[in-house]
Amino acid sequence: MNTSHTKKKSTVLLKPRITEKAAMLSAQNVYTFDVALNATKKEVVKAIQTLYKFTPVKVSVAMVPSKKVFVRGNHGIKKGGKKALVYLKKGDTIQFV
Repeated sequence: MNTSHTKKKSTVLLKPRITEKAAMLSAQNVYTFDVALNATKKEVVKAIQTLYKFTPVKVSVAMVPSKKVFVRGNHGIKKGGKKALVYLKKGDTIQFV
């Protein structure tokens, strides 16, 4: 099986974080990703380099807290996680499909 045409999967970068705030930040070359709970800044930099072929200027990592929700009469908990803000140089852009 030839996997050279398929996009590489990363165990560090889980998915891009698509929110209004992330969309506003992308205009300033800052991209937001959900990352694994055990991911470090250096691992995020390596994952961005291998997947998107860009070297980030800076990476910030923040915890996303879990939240209590009440939907249709049921109590629940929204799972938290970890996110990374990746700052790129001017001219470098990442396109999310």
